[in-house]
Amino acid sequence: MTVVSQVILKSDDELRYPSSGELKSINDFLKTGEQRMRIVATLAENEKKIVQEATKQLWQKRPDFISPGGNAYGERQRALCVRDYGWYLRLITYGVLAGDKEPIESIGLIGVREMYNSLGVPVPGMVEAIGCLKAASLQLLSRDDAAKAAPFFDYVIQAMS
Repeated sequence: MTVVSQVILKSDDELRYPSSGELKSINDFLKTGEQRMRIVATLAENEKKIVQEATKQLWQKRPDFISPGGNAYGERQRALCVRDYGWYLRLITYGVLAGDKEPIESIGLIGVREMYNSLGVPVPGMVEAIGCLKAASLQLLSRDDAAKAAPFFDYVIQAMS
């Protein structure tokens, strides 16, 4: 939920107008809109490149994942992993666009550990994969944009840890 939606809902629940502090938070949110849109556009336009680079980094770090008996062994399993990387990148762009971690939590993190555990996917491996996704993504962004985007990757990593 965006800052604007949060302020409106809270004000309405309390039957009042938004406070000056809440209006300032909306103003601050709007001021960063261009930057958030630039970050999201860069990540979306480079999804394939980012996922390929993250996958390459992960397989180099953890060749056991793609070796016989590894969770990403075989074409089908690798394709599922790559699909998940793209899905997490898209999820992170939702958070960046909203300027809030709530979309990441509500759309993608509730129950994620349980899901991976039930599928036999090692959660620490997914944490490592998101770290590679972060590294591949941030190298395409300016220093300021990377600083703005990094906490959203970190949020996913922390939630899975």
